[in-house]
Amino acid sequence: MESGLTRPPHEPIDHDDLLVHEWRAAQLTRLGVPWGLAQAAADYVDWHQVASLVRGGCPPRLALRIIR
Repeated sequence: MESGLTRPPHEPIDHDDLLVHEWRAAQLTRLGVPWGLAQAAADYVDWHQVASLVRGGCPPRLALRIIR
């Protein structure tokens, strides 16, 4: 009996994409976002917007929640 669930094909990780992701995560950590949270959010938020809020006095975690 065949299952209706199939696994999506894995996409190879592009080296440049990985470098960009790591750079974005590093920018977020420099702003005070914890490393694990920065890794999870790096591809989904504009770190410039987070930086603007943090520089304006907003706590980093709250800034990340606002931008998400």
